Parts: sequence; C-alpha cells; structure tokens
Amino acid sequence: MPSFEVVTAVAAPPDQVFAVCLDVQAHTRSMAASSERAVDGRRMGELALGDTVTFQARHFGLTWRLKARITAYDRPRGFVDEQESGPFKRWRHAHHFAPDGAGGTVMRDVIDFASPWGPLGYLVDRILLSRYMPHLITVRNAYLAGTFD
Repeated sequence: MPSFEVVTAVAAPPDQVFAVCLDVQAHTRSMAASSERAVDGRRMGELALGDTVTFQARHFGLTWRLKARITAYDRPRGFVDEQESGPFKRWRHAHHFAPDGAGGTVMRDVIDFASPWGPLGYLVDRILLSRYMPHLITVRNAYLAGTFD
C-alpha cells in the first residue's frame, strides 16, 4: 500500500493549526483548484470525533466524491480521517501537530492509500498518484499555513 509524509512549518501554535485543519470551509478553500466542496455530512465549521463529511472535487477531468470520518481525535496533537466511501480502496490520513519551540507548529501529514482495481490500481498508485497526492497535500498545507501570516 502506498504511503507518504508531508511536513509543513506553520507560524501558529498547535491548537490553532489543529482547528484550521478540521475546519470544513478552510479545507474547501485550500482545494479551490479542484473545485472541492462539501456536499454531505458536516458542511460547515470544525469537525469532531465521529463526524463525517463528503467532499466532491474534480481531479484528472473527472468528478469524485469521498466520504471521510474523523476516527481519532487528540486535541491539539492530532487527528485521523479515513475514507468510508469514495474512489480509494483505502484512504487514511493522520494529521500530527507538534510545537516547534518558537511558538509555531510542525505539521506532519501521514497518508496511506490504495486504489481499487487490483494490478491496474497498483500501477495507477505507483505511476500517477505517488506524485500527484503529495503535491496536492503540499499545496493544501501551504494554503493553510498562509492563513496565519
């Protein structure tokens, strides 16, 4: 199963970064390039343990829906969202937040995913998504970090 990690420095304390990462509207603004929007579940405000949200977005010229649930929640250290339904065979996104010693936060995203379709999905993961997904998360994180400037 493919996995990757993205580390981002944010000039704000962990509790504030934690909150913005769980804010549905901040998430959709950070993914504006893919026309992402919340279409079901919690569509506004800050997600909490057990909450679900369904996002719809365009990637690779196709419209996709992904329903995620917050399955772990340890404020302000981290949370996990996992796909309940959507395009992946598996999607698990662990968000970690640690003080950087200077009043800011080291935000670490650890993502495990797998496409469906057996051997074809394996090729899609290795050839396409192994580059695309880290870039997508890096862009998202840059937007979120910029909300504190």
